[in-house]
Amino acid sequence: MKERFKTLSAVMLLLTRINEQGQEEVLLQKRKNTGWMDGYWDFSASGHVENNESMKMATIREAKEELGIDVKIQDLEFMAMLHQKTPSTEQIYYNGHFKATNWKGELKVNEPNKCEEIKWFAWDNLPENFINLRRQAIENYKNHIPYDEYGWNELEEKP
Repeated sequence: MKERFKTLSAVMLLLTRINEQGQEEVLLQKRKNTGWMDGYWDFSASGHVENNESMKMATIREAKEELGIDVKIQDLEFMAMLHQKTPSTEQIYYNGHFKATNWKGELKVNEPNKCEEIKWFAWDNLPENFINLRRQAIENYKNHIPYDEYGWNELEEKP
């Protein structure tokens, strides 16, 4: 029997807080040595969903692995789902984006071989070198668009 086509699933966690001036901020990580979008800012934590793991379970695991924090499943807010096609490799991803404002533990770069730094940014003033796919997820969340597609037209993959 022919093997069925397999798709990949990934999760992204965006931590948010209210700063001293009452403005909402988001925590981003700067990627390095990953082979994809190195030097660009990404969500607070991200990674692949593993076998026998839900997207929320994967998000909690990635928060622990990458940031050294504990997030409870009930503290995850669904932001958006992006069905992504990567033109250069023909890979298909289902990307689940989640937001959390509550966690336990001290935030730190727990994987310095993959993350150059973490930094808080104003929600409406994200860095220019922020991954476009993640920017789209944030815009979709702000505009109450729970599902969207990325990379399915003839546009070349861009940061």
